[in-house]
Amino acid sequence: MESKEKSLKVYYDGLCHLCSREIDHYRLLRGAGAIEFIDITSNTFNAQSEGLDPFKVHKIMHVRRCSDGQILTAVDAFIEIWRQLPQYQWAAKIAARKFPKTVLTIFYHLFAKSRPYLPKRKKDCTESPYCDLN
Repeated sequence: MESKEKSLKVYYDGLCHLCSREIDHYRLLRGAGAIEFIDITSNTFNAQSEGLDPFKVHKIMHVRRCSDGQILTAVDAFIEIWRQLPQYQWAAKIAARKFPKTVLTIFYHLFAKSRPYLPKRKKDCTESPYCDLN
């Protein structure tokens, strides 16, 4: 049985097709019940109240470990998500190694820079003051 206590907060871009599909996939997996998925483009999201830079959170993936409050970003964020999901723990172990992490970091930052130019989900972007950053 999965714990109702959250171990991780994942801040994701709900306007991004690829990002949303990945999060939807994670939600279906064993272990996802311990993860709180937060759409940063929702009108209820307030970066400052979460202790996050509102511009940075829209530029790169962020997660917060609930146990210690540590913020992890970019590839480190994905590694932390994968550690929480039994089906992806093998990927977390590989991705945390120096060479794979370096390669993943390069590709992640290329994706992050191109993400604003990708098609958006049909959602009213006026919900967030930072939608134009996406």
